Amino acid sequence: MKIQAAIDRVTLDEAQALSKKLDPYVDIIELGTSLPKDYGVFALQDIQEQLTHAEMLYDLKTIDEGDYEFTQGYRSGADILTVMGASSKATIEKCLKVAKDCHKQAMIDLMEVDDEKLAEIADFPEAIYCLHHSQDAGRDTNPAGTVAAFHEKYPHLPHIAIAGGVDLESTRALADQGLAEIVIVGSKLVKTPDPVQSAIEFQEAKQ
Repeated sequence: MKIQAAIDRVTLDEAQALSKKLDPYVDIIELGTSLPKDYGVFALQDIQEQLTHAEMLYDLKTIDEGDYEFTQGYRSGADILTVMGASSKATIEKCLKVAKDCHKQAMIDLMEVDDEKLAEIADFPEAIYCLHHSQDAGRDTNPAGTVAAFHEKYPHLPHIAIAGGVDLESTRALADQGLAEIVIVGSKLVKTPDPVQSAIEFQEAKQ
């Protein structure tokens, strides 16, 4: 199981400094949606280039123009990019084609995706499906339960990520469960007084 640290709503300099600190201690560094929106994807390239351990994810939340946005995102150095599950299936297909052509990964963000839409897009076993609970709508309190319910419905989709309300206790539960590939942690890691120590604790929790 991988720990993904989500860095968001900070300046470019702050994101660069925090990424450099966390690089040895997490598996994926996410530059959250505010950063590509505020600065553009090519402004993030310097951050990606300083990494020696962690993969880099840009949370583009693409919902249209999938081939263009994903091409630019990978050109600027991202290893993983996100597309919204609420977008058209054609957009998702274009994003996944670009990911395959670039030998990169794509994550489908399932925020606010209902059962009917999910069934329509549940045929991309190469994609990472991110079970994502909206910050505006409130936090989920049982990430392991969310993952279990998804896996029961879609056992043919092996790459599952979980975001929203993840803490040390739920990380331990997810590790014991063994279904999630990626655990995404935001403020409970990057907004703590010592993010490096918090990252170490999350890595220990997944053991």
